[in-house]
Amino acid sequence: MAATQKLACFRLPPLPTLREIIKLFNLKAEKQLSQNFLLDMRLTDKIVRQAGNLKNAHVCEVGPGPGGLTRSILKAGAADLLVVEKDTRFIPGLQLLSEAAPGRMRIAHGDILTYGLESGFPAHLSKTWEDGKHYK
Repeated sequence: MAATQKLACFRLPPLPTLREIIKLFNLKAEKQLSQNFLLDMRLTDKIVRQAGNLKNAHVCEVGPGPGGLTRSILKAGAADLLVVEKDTRFIPGLQLLSEAAPGRMRIAHGDILTYGLESGFPAHLSKTWEDGKHYK
């Protein structure tokens, strides 16, 4: 019984903060790519809440960068998060985040304009625009 209690209390080490990720991988926002880093988790949580209930949702995030919104999407309970990132500089930091959320986050390195999004999620999730749920 004591071993079970110890196992239940086991936690992974905390993830580095976004500022630490940016510093660790020497990341800088590139103006020509219109990059901006949202570092305030209260702000990213608020943005994600505006998307509605993401609990057990399948979500695609385009251009996650260092992962500010990504963390908030995972925190909101998304069951499956596909991130599509064009900039290779962000992949190592996103991999750290993916390892901390095993089975819930997938990383696709590529351009969303050429990425086959239909292959990113199971076919049974597909809906036409008219059938889908839309947000204000």
